This record gives sequence, structure tokens and C-alpha cells, in this order.
Amino acid sequence: MPVRDSNLSFKNDSTIPDARGQIILSAIISEHLISGEPVGSKVVAERFAHSAGWSPATIRNVMSELEEAGFVEQPHTSAGRVPTDKGYRFYVDNLLGVLSLSTEDLKLINRELGLSELEISDKSDHLMERTSQLLSALSKNVGIVVSPNLANDYLQHIQFANLSDKRILVVMVSAPNIVHNKIIRLEETFTQEELDRTSRYINAEFAGKSLAMIRVEILKLMHEEKALFDKLLQTAMILCSQSIESEKDTIGEIYVDGTSNILTKPDFSNFEKLRELLRTIEEKSRLMQILNECLGRDLTAKGNVQVVIGSENSTSSLQNCTLITAPYRIGKGDAFGTLSVLGPTRIEYPRMIAIVSYISKILEKMMLDEYSSK
Repeated sequence: MPVRDSNLSFKNDSTIPDARGQIILSAIISEHLISGEPVGSKVVAERFAHSAGWSPATIRNVMSELEEAGFVEQPHTSAGRVPTDKGYRFYVDNLLGVLSLSTEDLKLINRELGLSELEISDKSDHLMERTSQLLSALSKNVGIVVSPNLANDYLQHIQFANLSDKRILVVMVSAPNIVHNKIIRLEETFTQEELDRTSRYINAEFAGKSLAMIRVEILKLMHEEKALFDKLLQTAMILCSQSIESEKDTIGEIYVDGTSNILTKPDFSNFEKLRELLRTIEEKSRLMQILNECLGRDLTAKGNVQVVIGSENSTSSLQNCTLITAPYRIGKGDAFGTLSVLGPTRIEYPRMIAIVSYISKILEKMMLDEYSSK
């Protein structure tokens, strides 16, 4: 997967490192990702001890130039250097080379998602949950998977069940076999017989279409003279409208796993910032907004993967974090979900980008195969 991208946020900056500076920057970042500690010139010099033209003095000078240009910084006067957000950004956009999965990661992903080399099997209603758990386990950070939103999902089956106090349970199965449960409250009362008749009508006439499309088509039918006072259509319109009326129905289900992982990261030692980050992760609508903003960027696209680093996040609680996100499409329509890894800026960029990219493509293929078989 090619990773070079000329759309740098500082592409007109005359301080872009030369070839030697890029090599030193890559060495600093690689070492820092492993150790988590500031990287001194001595450590870098050991890497190039047998290379001509790479004296310790030269390396110190190059590191000073990188610091002056804002690609690295010194947390303490006597310490080595650590990458800045700008340094990570240049690294992600220019220095990763060709990304590939290790054999170990590939086997684990295929095993956990129920894959073999020849076919896709073991598709279940818990696929999204299992995928978030897999992303968390692979990254040792937070794995996030968002299912397609209810309004745009394609209907396989819908059922309504009467509850008390004018409440109705809506059970919608969307392609491929994703179950949505929602309780709605209505002004008028419907018998279970009326609800069953309505669900049979919707399933027979509108299977394969989204609730949003169904609502539009029913509204069109209601404006036709013969159907103007049709009780069945009116009931169907009310139920479909109520089923997707709220903001959260345009979000989709969010599956988050591995939040406890960040509690062990020294990168999140500030308790107040950690608490703010945890609050953001728990807030479904805010988290979805952040993921949409991430997908809307075009500066860091690696195939279909977006990477937002540190201060590039517009949300203050995420400005010590990196968010790696990719979309996956359901079938051949407009419905799509997202999957992400959220962690500190000191994250395994090459491996995580490759993992997120691969899993998003596999998930999309599983969804397409399952959708096409219906």
C-alpha cells in the first residue's frame, strides 16, 4: 500500500527535513515508539556506528535542526528528544514505506473474525462487538466500531410489539443480520393485530430499502387520492417516522472495547486529562462526531485510512491522542460504518494503519457477501 502523500499540512514549509534529517527523524520515532523515553544522540549514533559520514557530531547537529524546525522537542534540558505532532505527521505521510501485516497479526485477525484463506464463515450478530475487541487486543489501546445508522440501513425484517403505556418495541433486522432494538412512545394506541398487519405490509412491500426510503415512499403513496385515508399506510408512516426520529438514530450503534487499556499508559498520567478523555469516549454522539470529522479529512489518507494526530484533533480531550479510522460499506448502498483505534500519539503507526485498513476491507467483504446472499 503506497503511503506517500504530498498534501502535507506544512507542505510550503521550507524547513522540511532533507534526506539525512528524514532518516534521523525516523530513527528517533522508531526508538521512541519502543521505549517511550526521550531519545538521545548517543542512541541514534549507535544505529549508524558503521556508516560513513554519520559521526556523533553530525547526528547532534541534525537533531538540533529537527528541533528548531519543530519536528522533535526536548522535554527537559538534559534529556534527549521526543517527536512532536508535526514530527509524527511527517513520519506518517512520508516515511512509513510500504505497509504490510505480520503473519502473526494476519492469522489472529482471520481466526477471530472466523476467516479462512478460501471463504468467509461464522457471521454472527456479534460481529461488530468482536471486531472492537479484536482492534483493542491488537493495539493494546481502545478499539471502536460503529455500525451503519438505523435510518440508512437496508431492511431485511421489521417487527412491532406492543408494550404498556403506549410504548412499542421496534425490532429491525438490517442487512446483513444486524439487529436493532428500539422502544418508541406514541400518542395513539394500536392493537397488536394492527402492528402485525403493518409489519407484514412493510416487510412485503419494502424489504431491501432503508427506513428513510420507506418513509418517503409511504408519504408519496399517502398523497395519492386512493391511499389518502388508508389506515394501514398511516400506521406504517407513524411507526417508521417514530423509529428514526431522534438524533441517535443517525449515529448507529457504537461498540467500544479496551478503555481500561489507557489507564495503564504513562502517556495519560494527568488525571484530569484522563478523566476528560474517558468522558469523551463514553459520550456516544460526541464520539461519533469526532469519528466523522476524522473521516472528513484528506491530509493523511493511506488507502482508506485516516490518521489524526495530537493537536490536529479539534476536541481538547483528544489532543494527546492519535485516532486511526477507516470506513466500511454495507452491501452496495449508502450505508456505512467505521472502525477505529484510539491511543496515545506514541502508537505503532505502521502496524496500526495496516491493521485498520485490512480489517475494514475484510469487514466490508463479509458484509457484501452476506448482503448478496440474501
